[in-house]
Amino acid sequence: MKQLSVNHLLGIKYINKEDIDLIFETADQFKEVINRPIKKVPSLRDITIANIFFENSTRTRLSFELAQKRLSADVISFSAAQSSVKKGETLIDTVNNILSMKVDMVVMRHEKPGAAHFLSKNVNASIVNAGDGAHEHPTQALLDSFTIRQSLGGVEGKKVVIVGDILHSRVALSNIFALQMQGAEVRVCGPKTLIPRYIESLGVKVEPNLRKAMEWADVANMLRVQNERLDVNYFPSTREYTQQYGVDKAFLDSLDKEIVIMHPGPINRGVEITSDVADSQQSVILEQVENGVAVRMAVIYLLASKIKQ
Repeated sequence: MKQLSVNHLLGIKYINKEDIDLIFETADQFKEVINRPIKKVPSLRDITIANIFFENSTRTRLSFELAQKRLSADVISFSAAQSSVKKGETLIDTVNNILSMKVDMVVMRHEKPGAAHFLSKNVNASIVNAGDGAHEHPTQALLDSFTIRQSLGGVEGKKVVIVGDILHSRVALSNIFALQMQGAEVRVCGPKTLIPRYIESLGVKVEPNLRKAMEWADVANMLRVQNERLDVNYFPSTREYTQQYGVDKAFLDSLDKEIVIMHPGPINRGVEITSDVADSQQSVILEQVENGVAVRMAVIYLLASKIKQ
């Protein structure tokens, strides 16, 4: 059996193209499983996984939990809001206490960039990064690429524009790494104040004009403005942001070609996209959600197969 080149999924920049191909091949098989009447396989009956979320999350946490249960793993979920972390316990002590319960894998979301990498160096378990600050969100990037592959037949040679709050987005950074690794061309579009200064050093062009960006692209990934990370005002108002960078159906229909619309969620309907765009034939947002379970099943299964050795 083919194997991943890594023992943890800490970020896209730590894996290679062969890893992505293997994850997608495995996800194809699991997508068939989750569309059967009986949606479970006994693959990980002897594996225990802890989901540790130090930041609020609904979609990602539920997607991971469902993926784990579809594989028949034992699952424990931990919320920092109700934990000893609030009493001053360190990250390593918290995780080691959980690992003493004979946990094999930890899926962690943390507000600090690099937290998953730090943990992988200090505890004896396989670590999956479910988002670390504004750094990376590797499984989101993988499911986004998987969805493009499903919608357009492949990723290589495709033109993808990421629109919105690039500066604070771990989704944007992981997507840039994953898409470029697979041979796609990436551009970003958004307010100048929300575009990182280093972005062009990653081989990414900045297109400030939304219409030009959308006319160039095969796929537009519309990001949410992350108000919870905005420590100052990066643009005058939500209304002005929507006027310049929001997409409605009339705008979409005025383009000279049909493009695929993606969104990592949660959607601020009427801000980055309107409801008629989110629910349109060009939108693959619900496919992203379904593919997220299959891709996370693949990641967990492939990492667990290395634990068992």
